[in-house]
Amino acid sequence: MTVKGKHLGIRIDPELHRKLHYISKYEGRSANGQILYLIRRCIADFEKEHGEIEVPASEETER
Repeated sequence: MTVKGKHLGIRIDPELHRKLHYISKYEGRSANGQILYLIRRCIADFEKEHGEIEVPASEETER
């Protein structure tokens, strides 16, 4: 059985959208892959400075 990922919709202005696609193409990723990469990097940087984030049980984070 495959675990489905959570959906996160965001609104961004057209210029930011074009720049995201430019960078993601340059990096060899999809726009979605680029966003996931940036989120993971942000979390890793945060945890490096503040310690590992302990997430609550999955049923508490389902939204």
